[in-house]
Amino acid sequence: MRKLTFIDGFRATIPLFIGYFPVAVTFGLLAVSVNMSFIHTVSFSIFVFAGASQFVALNMLKAGIGTGEIVFTVFLLNFRHFLMSASLSSRTKFNRFLIPIIAFGITDESFAVSSMEKGELSERYMLALNLISYSGWVLGTAAGFVAGDFLPFILQNSISICLYAMFVAILMPEVKQSLKAGVVALFAGLLNTAFVYTGIIGSGWSIIVAIIVAACAGMIIFRDRE
Repeated sequence: MRKLTFIDGFRATIPLFIGYFPVAVTFGLLAVSVNMSFIHTVSFSIFVFAGASQFVALNMLKAGIGTGEIVFTVFLLNFRHFLMSASLSSRTKFNRFLIPIIAFGITDESFAVSSMEKGELSERYMLALNLISYSGWVLGTAAGFVAGDFLPFILQNSISICLYAMFVAILMPEVKQSLKAGVVALFAGLLNTAFVYTGIIGSGWSIIVAIIVAACAGMIIFRDRE
């Protein structure tokens, strides 16, 4: 089995860069609309590097939800990365000092690309794959924020609709593969809405509880139907 090289990783990550950049631009534009500074916005992408979670966190910041609730919600959304990293680790023998760096750069898309590769995954391949896609996300965020400074205020406010479009874009491919994902997402949405309108749980914790309850219910209901 041929060992994949840095060049292989570079070629494989070009579509990821092209896909990440415009989405990151949208994130940067949305950050302007919620009055985040340039440093905070770019740092968000540098240190978190998790598209869906960043959009969720941005929406929660806009709603005035506390830091604790935001951090815990992002943790739950990113928990799948533990599973993806564990899956890739079974195919690799990386230098232990590079493992944290490589693990940080794994996203849904880079995991899918690397999982489909027929050759032997190497450190250079994974570093190239992660570095280029990471650059696209950070640069796109910065470009979006800078562009947002030149947009009229009314247009900046209207950009928030992109947030909901982003969530739909993330959800629909999963629903096409399995209707169960749509059922769980719908249940979580209805549950969160019920919590918010009844006031039983605070708006920040309602999202967390809805995610946990819906995920557990989906696991129990669909466990024997796989």
